[in-house]
Amino acid sequence: MSELQKTDLNLLVAFDALMAERNVTRAAERMHVGQPAMSASLARLRKLFNDPLLVREGRALVPTPVAESLVTPVRQALSIVEGALGTRTSFDPAEESRTFTILASDYVLVVMLRELLNTLRKEAPGVRINVRPIGADYVDQLRRGLIDLFIVPRELERSGVRLLSEDLFTDRLVCAVDADNEVVGESMTMHQFESLPYLAFVGDEMTTAAQSQLRAQGVDRPIDVATQSFVVAPLLLRGSSFFSVIHERLGRTLGRQNGLRLLESPVPFTPITEAMFWAVRHADSPAHQWLRDRLREAAAALR
Repeated sequence: MSELQKTDLNLLVAFDALMAERNVTRAAERMHVGQPAMSASLARLRKLFNDPLLVREGRALVPTPVAESLVTPVRQALSIVEGALGTRTSFDPAEESRTFTILASDYVLVVMLRELLNTLRKEAPGVRINVRPIGADYVDQLRRGLIDLFIVPRELERSGVRLLSEDLFTDRLVCAVDADNEVVGESMTMHQFESLPYLAFVGDEMTTAAQSQLRAQGVDRPIDVATQSFVVAPLLLRGSSFFSVIHERLGRTLGRQNGLRLLESPVPFTPITEAMFWAVRHADSPAHQWLRDRLREAAAALR
């Protein structure tokens, strides 16, 4: 049996924590061990793989190419073990130390997850939530165990991969202008929709609900200013003549403090349904069930 085959599972967990945190102290806190113990695990890992794995660049620790090549297979192995043990173990949020990675837009983060993250700090002090933006490879990341779940509009999830899912909340698309915009009155006309300067979020790799619905209705509305953030787009309307199509919940969250006025769109948009998606192997995992329960509660609070 090779030296790698004899490796204690905890050593692989330590590697996973070190690669995620890139900090010995934080990795130790994540695993509820002392810093000397984590330093010893790093030393054993370096000897095992005959590579420094983490090297210092300025004040930061960065992984070597060997370490980068090991991240995915180690994460996959741990994910398989977690799935196998999921039906036979419990999850105590007050005592556990682990990181959940969720892919979601900044819109979902502001509307639904912001208060949840504050609540979890009290209920689960050792649990970390890593929220990352959605890329085109989101299903592949889920399959490889790099993320725990993702949240996207159900109408836009067309991967064709067998996933488990649950609806969280619905929202509407509305038009937004500066509260002091004198060109637009109490309603927006189709002429204004087609002629006023248009500011919109444009994803790098995934289309948005607004883009998808406009395209489906044959409405060619050129974008004059594009942003890479749902949240930034409405904030830029203040003091401008631009309009934007935004999620109503986001508009109501930001509107009062940022001088926005929300208007019904002359183009009929159908409501969207934000849903969470997760891999079948996580269905019975107590840890994932706990996470999904917290997301359900956060979504229910919106209603």
